[in-house]
Amino acid sequence: MARLESKVAIITGGASGLGAASVRRFVAEGCRVMIADIDVAGGDALSRELGENCACRRVDHMDRADAEAVVAATVDRWGSLDILYNNAGVPFAGPITTVDDDVLARVFGNNLIGPYRMMQSALPALCSAAKKAAEGAAILFTGSLQALKGRPNFTPYTASKHGVIGLVKGLALELAPFNIRVNAICPAATDTPMLKHFLPGMGADMDEAKERFRDSIPLGRMPEPIDTANAALFLASAEAGMITGIALPVDGGSTAG
Repeated sequence: MARLESKVAIITGGASGLGAASVRRFVAEGCRVMIADIDVAGGDALSRELGENCACRRVDHMDRADAEAVVAATVDRWGSLDILYNNAGVPFAGPITTVDDDVLARVFGNNLIGPYRMMQSALPALCSAAKKAAEGAAILFTGSLQALKGRPNFTPYTASKHGVIGLVKGLALELAPFNIRVNAICPAATDTPMLKHFLPGMGADMDEAKERFRDSIPLGRMPEPIDTANAALFLASAEAGMITGIALPVDGGSTAG
């Protein structure tokens, strides 16, 4: 039996990068997945590729009406919602002197407030699903290695991702009585379209930045999107039935030292 057989998920930011890898992985394991993304063209192309167990809806997760609408559309289409994967977010790199109110609003809005609103909107449907299944329901967040540590020139991004871990820990305890598990995946820098947006903080071109990232990882390679997708699959599945409130590094050993 597939590991997510008969389950239904919403994956935000599912049109590309880590989100698209997770959409593919979830569908391959029997899940029906709604891609929630502002990139409708990318999401529609992926859903056509994956067939009837995947669909896409345009969602700005900072807009509560959008969040509520995608939950309703998912339940209308497939009858329930078992998994919410809050993956969507935005990067930022640059010295603190370049951080104005617009930057703060964009970074904290997309990385923390948007996922919070998405979680609130999905909670009634997740509670309903959790009552019907012994394994309950699951909420996942994409954190970052910067959710677990700090480095210069990434401060707003780092602070927003540290906030995600606080959200995970609080929700894990608050939602445990409802049989809902809450966890985060914290990947190191991964070769996705978002990587180029971190280059200003590295003072490097793409090849140099990749080499620096690779050199900082004990296993000697950069994570690939499938590495995060595999971690998300595990945490969403019944195999992780006693795991809640964690921030799982997918970092090749970078946080071990």
